[in-house]
Amino acid sequence: MTIKATYYGANGWLIEIDKTRILIDPWLNGDLTFPPGDWLIKGKLGKEIKVPLGIDFLLLTQGQPDHAHPPTLEKIDKSIPVIASQAASKVVSQIGFTKINTLKPGEIFKNNNLKIQATAGASVPSIENGYIIDSELGFGSIYIEPHGFLDKQIKPRNIDLLITPVIDFSLPLAGKFIKGKTVLPQLLKLFNPSKIFASTTGGDITFTGIINRLIKMDGSVEDISLFKGTSTSLINPEQFKEYRI
Repeated sequence: MTIKATYYGANGWLIEIDKTRILIDPWLNGDLTFPPGDWLIKGKLGKEIKVPLGIDFLLLTQGQPDHAHPPTLEKIDKSIPVIASQAASKVVSQIGFTKINTLKPGEIFKNNNLKIQATAGASVPSIENGYIIDSELGFGSIYIEPHGFLDKQIKPRNIDLLITPVIDFSLPLAGKFIKGKTVLPQLLKLFNPSKIFASTTGGDITFTGIINRLIKMDGSVEDISLFKGTSTSLINPEQFKEYRI
């Protein structure tokens, strides 16, 4: 088994499995903004990041700008095949990507010996995607879902690497919109992973705005008590460092 994974900050990853390089939810340049404006919430990168070379697929979990980030997508080769949720497919279509594979939860995309299955993710407001990525030649398996929303239709199985938040984020009245800490015990029981990479909150990023001031967090990547009785190890990934699993 050989999986390579490089963290790009926020929700962004570059993974390589079975010699296939997949760029996931990249935010590499420009600010991150949500309607109705910067006063609500705005994210700023410490520095612009170059688009990695040799991308075989672009994988998008959501159509929200922190996953399908328009300024970043504008800089990516539009001929690269995209695998995306329904909402994200609309974004990349408007930007000019020409090879778009839209997956609903439960649907599968296959390319040679690689299988990518969409799972039901967060509702923001429509149901978005998580993904299970499998090498049919035994190079490994990955589960990724950026908000900690677990598809109840997934049956127990072993997965080598989970990319998931491990902290809960909530807002007054709205409640939890990221359920990392809450879902972690379920993920451990369901997948029995060897490694978990904490995702969604890292990188050289600064946030401002009203929502940023109201967000409450519960949990910590240093809390190892959740892993008692398991052989799973948690990694809080460093930005731009390549990990081999």
